[in-house]
Amino acid sequence: MTWSTGALGFVAGLLVSVVASPAGVSGAVFLLPVQMSVLGVPSPAVTPTNLLYNVVAGPGALLRHWRAGRLAGPLPRRLVAGTVPGVVAGAVIRVFAVPGPRVFRLLIAALLLPLGLWLCARTVRRASAARAARPPSPRATTSLALAVGVAGGVYGIGGGSLIGPVLVGRGVPVATVAPAALASTFVTSVVGAATYALLSLAATGDVAPDWALGLACGAGGLVGGYLGARLQPLLPETALRLLLGLLAAGIGALYTAATLR
Repeated sequence: MTWSTGALGFVAGLLVSVVASPAGVSGAVFLLPVQMSVLGVPSPAVTPTNLLYNVVAGPGALLRHWRAGRLAGPLPRRLVAGTVPGVVAGAVIRVFAVPGPRVFRLLIAALLLPLGLWLCARTVRRASAARAARPPSPRATTSLALAVGVAGGVYGIGGGSLIGPVLVGRGVPVATVAPAALASTFVTSVVGAATYALLSLAATGDVAPDWALGLACGAGGLVGGYLGARLQPLLPETALRLLLGLLAAGIGALYTAATLR
């Protein structure tokens, strides 16, 4: 890794974390295409590299939420209980079943495009949806976290970008979801990165994370996550959710076009 690549990774991690962390998203879902297309991380090593970013970046936002007393309650434990076994399964699937970069990019597009459109649509209809929505049961929350953990293990995104919007859409307050989703993302990413490191001993190809780049991106995310969590009470929720939705849909559309060429 060159100095310029490391600096670019730091800036990218900082920017995506500042924008995404107030909504309970680490930013890894937006950093992933940057690592693949701009920073040149090979597949499947890009997935554990992104998880490594989450490991380094996570404590910044979590520290701020912990100081503000936002990490109490059962939701973080339920999310961790589901996502941890899920990410191990997702890592195995990613290494042995979805190793090719073209297939991986198609899966990224299939994930981000509908998620982004759904985020935008749900934000526009937020007032009416909030009146009708009911929070999911504890068992349903853990089951959802398990599915999200599998997706996070495959894509290297921790899962907060998936489970956060779903829970908020079901009526759970953002102030409750954001710290719980970030805590789940952090723990899941630690387990996921370790799983990929172990799988690299038995699998061929680029399976282990790019340690230097992951640490550089994570250092930027560490600073950005703390700033984003600090800014959370000051940011308009509707504008932030629309921004996240448009970013996700835009990235998904770009990868759809690139894959179909």
